[in-house]
Amino acid sequence: MPAGAALKAIPVVVEGGGFVLTLVRGDHRLNEIKLRNALGSDFRPARAEEIEAELGPPGFIGPVEAGVPVLKDAAIQGAGYFAGANKSDAHLIGVAPGRDFSFEEVDIRSVEAGDAAPGGHPIEIEPAIEVGQIFKLGTRYSEPLGANYLDQQGREHPIVMGSYGIGPARTVAAAIEQGADERGIVWPRSIAPWDVHLVGLGKDGDEVAEAAERLYEELRETGVAVVYDDRDAGPGEKLTDAELLGCPLRITVGRKALAEGAIEAQARRTGAEERPPIAEAAARALQLLDGLD
Repeated sequence: MPAGAALKAIPVVVEGGGFVLTLVRGDHRLNEIKLRNALGSDFRPARAEEIEAELGPPGFIGPVEAGVPVLKDAAIQGAGYFAGANKSDAHLIGVAPGRDFSFEEVDIRSVEAGDAAPGGHPIEIEPAIEVGQIFKLGTRYSEPLGANYLDQQGREHPIVMGSYGIGPARTVAAAIEQGADERGIVWPRSIAPWDVHLVGLGKDGDEVAEAAERLYEELRETGVAVVYDDRDAGPGEKLTDAELLGCPLRITVGRKALAEGAIEAQARRTGAEERPPIAEAAARALQLLDGLD
């Protein structure tokens, strides 16, 4: 018995062409783009009442004595399949394409991991994100705009146009997806919304909060893009949120380090930490950022 021994019957209604029954192996998926190309026309899934009227009860339909055109995917080979009998609670076994039903053979299934690529190598399917787009616009805009060119015989023709672009939002999403870890985003410095995430662990009016405020102003004066978390929240929440946001460098002003005249600096990507003196914190932040990607 062949792999995927069930015949999966998917009825569609073709624009201007009526009812068509598509067949793919039970372990395969119908590819709508391939089907649209094979039909040369748009289509829609058949509704339950249409299936009932043309073939039989939904859930029990198949190609044998279907009475409608059948498009069989090329991966369906050999015999020994089972399929719906177009009758309630009934299926057929041992179905053989060609012997038991007529068909037009087309390639209408989605590629699966393990399929052979040109050259015989197995295909691997990896997650991806689309960052660029290409659209063939044809003459849709050039004709109404009168955007023409002259051919070698001096005759005018509308320009055939295309649109090519990279999506900034998609590019950012791709960077986040590739660099993130279990704690959150890990921004590349080149596109990070801020260079430094300053976390103040003091309370309004105390020496820790005042030191964090001074450092915030010093960092801004150097031209560094800095976001300052001065919320009335606990240290755990603030530090967790800093990791989630993922700025290249986190600087923490806390009571323990400040008592030693220092602050804590940590690179988000590597986790490397150090405690520079608070008087040198802004300058040291610039040096640390220069060493980050």
